[in-house]
Amino acid sequence: MRSLPLLATSLFAGCAVVAGMLAAPQPASATAPTVTCTEADVPVTALVLPATIHGQLCAPEGVTAKSVQLLLPGATFNRKYWDLPYKPDQYSYQRDMARNGLATFAVDPIGIGQSSRPLSALVTGAGQASAMHQVISALRAGKVGGTRFGKVLIGGHSAGSALSIIESATYHDVDGVLLTGMTHLPNMPVLLKDVAVGLQPVTVDPLLSSRGGDPGYLTSRPGERNIMYFSASDVEPGVVAADEQYAKDQVSAVSLVEIIGLGLVSPLSRSISVPVMLADGGNDTGFCGFLRDCSSAQALRAGEAPYFSDAAQLSVFVLPGAGHGLGLAENAADYRAATLKWLHEHDFA
Repeated sequence: MRSLPLLATSLFAGCAVVAGMLAAPQPASATAPTVTCTEADVPVTALVLPATIHGQLCAPEGVTAKSVQLLLPGATFNRKYWDLPYKPDQYSYQRDMARNGLATFAVDPIGIGQSSRPLSALVTGAGQASAMHQVISALRAGKVGGTRFGKVLIGGHSAGSALSIIESATYHDVDGVLLTGMTHLPNMPVLLKDVAVGLQPVTVDPLLSSRGGDPGYLTSRPGERNIMYFSASDVEPGVVAADEQYAKDQVSAVSLVEIIGLGLVSPLSRSISVPVMLADGGNDTGFCGFLRDCSSAQALRAGEAPYFSDAAQLSVFVLPGAGHGLGLAENAADYRAATLKWLHEHDFA
């Protein structure tokens, strides 16, 4: 239930930069394209309830992206996880993808952020998956940003990954799946501790209670996100503060239980029939250790491969030293470079 988690010394920094430039896929031109980010609303129906999904589309200006990634945040996060207003050149997944010629649409699922926030009991996993299916249809139809995207991927972090599994395995409407911050055998003692100690009803939260949510919405207690989501040796204090201020949000307990049950506990992921990439932080204490070895990509793949079919062509990446929120780790650029490499290998970029 986590959505619930050293750079080299200066002596070696120059070597690291050169190596990263050689390893990472480069933009088509010598000059990276200008990044344009715009916000958009997509009307959906979640089961029988009309709702609005709010998101941010980032794309390269003057370049037609070959694909678009629909990005979902983890529990107690909103879409700003993918574009944190702190050192965006270093930490923004959306802007990095756009600089490399790719489009992304990061959204707030129902009940979160600037999307519709009905009573928490009305927010279900099935309704969330249906809403994401409708957003994917809108992306293909050119109803988000005016571009008809021929290839659409869905990706998520933690509970957002579980929701991505449910959507892609149910509707078979995407061309690829990007999963982060999850495994099928989480470290339950740590997760249960995080639930008991780290979460609280949104109604008592000093930051979010003014939005008027009911007690069925949960959020992180002040000061707990640093412990639950990050590895102390691989995160800037400024990132922790910005995450608390901008990316912290709420999650429906009803929806979360259903999403975790279907997306992680059930064998539903074996129904995914398109390429899948899984990335985890090596120090993700909630989803690694105990029953799941994240010490290397090879070890993690050996444990996760039985949960996917051959059609998924499962590719795995482990970000050394990173905690649960690997997208905001100090070395997150390495994870993004691995993702770009995978996207190129499968003709999504």
